[in-house]
Amino acid sequence: MKKTRVCELLGIEYPIIQGGMSLIANAELAAAVSNAGGLGIISPNAGEPDWGKVAENLRNQIRKARSLTDKPFGVNFSIALIGEDRSLIDIVIEEGVRVVTMGAGSPALHTGYLKEHGVRVLHVVASVRHAKGAERNGVDAVIAEGYESGGINSPDELTTFVLIPQVVDAVSIPVLAAGGICDARGFAAALALGAEGVQMGTRFIATHECIANQNYKNAIIAASDTSTVITGRGSLPIRGLKSELTKHVQETENAGASSEKLLTVPSPESADAAMQQGDTVRDQVICGAVAGMIDGIVSAGDVVRSIVEGYDRIVAGL
Repeated sequence: MKKTRVCELLGIEYPIIQGGMSLIANAELAAAVSNAGGLGIISPNAGEPDWGKVAENLRNQIRKARSLTDKPFGVNFSIALIGEDRSLIDIVIEEGVRVVTMGAGSPALHTGYLKEHGVRVLHVVASVRHAKGAERNGVDAVIAEGYESGGINSPDELTTFVLIPQVVDAVSIPVLAAGGICDARGFAAALALGAEGVQMGTRFIATHECIANQNYKNAIIAASDTSTVITGRGSLPIRGLKSELTKHVQETENAGASSEKLLTVPSPESADAAMQQGDTVRDQVICGAVAGMIDGIVSAGDVVRSIVEGYDRIVAGL
């Protein structure tokens, strides 16, 4: 597999990044990805639903990951959650983490501060306009995330296949592709579109190291090509598996509920409950459309290795 600028930027062997997935982006998962040559990512609240304990949890997760790998790993922050508060960012700096991925907010808030302290910053974008803004604000790379991705989505509804080449053409910094990628075929396609790496979330949920509830993993494995749905188009678009909850949300939307009402249906706690407690019927199973392509639970390292080996075969056969 050829090296890209992403490999050099992050000090990794393969340009494969594990997405930051809130409660389930834990140290063991991140370390396994990093040990396989990719870049594992920790979420500050991994395994800890009490936000009041997140600072201690983040420090513990970083130290746990460092005990499991001597390779680079990073931390993901949702700007919508941390706002202007830099207390968690300061923990990352104090603990010597050298990569941060961010999204759901302006790159102007924290990019400069992080770079002053020697941290590489990758920002998630969903349009050319946002990619250009991230570049102007000094980020080291952008993660262009298409509408196939799980969780919060952009109202612009740009799919990965059309988003990536336009972002690549618009910025000079490295672009990573995200959304709808889970194997060597998606990886090869992303590079063909001009990306210099990929970020994957859903594929890494269905791994042994991920701390998501087993029911959550099983629901992803059982998914078909039509199993996911976008809810909240009038407020906050979110992709996840179809369920009694998403049916209720759609009925609420169709009844003409206000955007304020839609923001409370489902509650933020519903996704947390599915991740940790495994109620995949009444709660929200966040995942990407790529769930229909995942048919088993494997080690995170095997995910990385299968992409590397498969990519070489694909390129040889072109």
